Amino acid sequence: MVDVSTTKMSSKGQVVIPENIRKTLNLNAGAQFIVVGDKDVVILKSITPPSIDEFDDLIAQARSDGENAGLKKPDIADAIKKVRGKK
Repeated sequence: MVDVSTTKMSSKGQVVIPENIRKTLNLNAGAQFIVVGDKDVVILKSITPPSIDEFDDLIAQARSDGENAGLKKPDIADAIKKVRGKK
């Protein structure tokens, strides 16, 4: 069953997530969210950083994808400079 509660937004734009929802979803102080707004709908999606093992897997996959695409280290440095506005 889905938990449903109501809440209000403060004058500072803060919204309290009701206790029953925090407990059900195991949300603690400092939890981070992606916020999506569309028309009259606001969605909060909790996010967590990957574990070290997951991060290692992500880096290995990124390296493999880069090699398969034919990217070299200078290509990466050039892309970073371009994004940062340097030539």
